[in-house]
Amino acid sequence: MNIVDLGLVYGVDLTPQRVEVRMTMTTPACPMGGLIVDEARDAVQALLPHGAEAEVRLVWDPSWTPELMSPSAKEAFGWNG
Repeated sequence: MNIVDLGLVYGVDLTPQRVEVRMTMTTPACPMGGLIVDEARDAVQALLPHGAEAEVRLVWDPSWTPELMSPSAKEAFGWNG
């Protein structure tokens, strides 16, 4: 499952030389947080032209809830009320 379908990406801001992604984890105690942020930054950076910068910021407001997941993610995890 990807981080967009999980509802972890809260926003993306673009300028000609910079992409900033705001994302969260399901909980502040997530042991994978640093790795996921690093991998997201590397993936975005690989898509950018030379000289452009990617930044991924971890944010906690609003708190993540399962309601932020896409319908397909909810179905995959059996969370379809």
